[in-house]
Amino acid sequence: MAAHDHEVVSIYGHSEEQKHELMTRAPECVLMWATKDGWPVGVVHSFVWRDDKIWITFSSHRHRAAAIRRDNRVSVTVSGAPSQDPKCPRGAVTVKGKGTFHDDDETKKWFYRALANKVSPESKQGEDDFYNLLNSPLRTILEVVPEKWISFDAEKSAKDRAGLLSDDEKTPPLSSDVVRMKKEREIRGMEPRNPNDQ
Repeated sequence: MAAHDHEVVSIYGHSEEQKHELMTRAPECVLMWATKDGWPVGVVHSFVWRDDKIWITFSSHRHRAAAIRRDNRVSVTVSGAPSQDPKCPRGAVTVKGKGTFHDDDETKKWFYRALANKVSPESKQGEDDFYNLLNSPLRTILEVVPEKWISFDAEKSAKDRAGLLSDDEKTPPLSSDVVRMKKEREIRGMEPRNPNDQ
């Protein structure tokens, strides 16, 4: 049976392999943090996925540097939509994690080279120019270690709407679609809904 609405979506999670491919091939991410007065803020960054961690760089005098040093709980969203790579999975992931800053020369050397290569993979001159641009005295590097993943595979969702997604391809529904949806339907006087029955 084809999905008849878009309320139950946690069943469209990526596999671990898909997550790795998305994190490797997607060109940009959105880094999110909280300001001192509690406002959530997000900025788009190029990034590197290495050793199952997210690596991002910006200047030390940016407000985000002070905010994350004060509270290192951050989120990072990565979407496959901007990618021109046909092997990049569709959909998006959001990572909740904690950030650690690095200012040592060893980390700067490998990270700046990796990021420059990702930004200019087909031009050694472009890679070198970007490396030199990054290598400035006020720049710092943020390492984000994932603690929780929120994943949405757009291709699975499209297949389900077309009635082509098998139950074996679906991921187990999360608490939002099991517990919270049930409570919300009760508040509205609606019958319970099985999240596995689209």
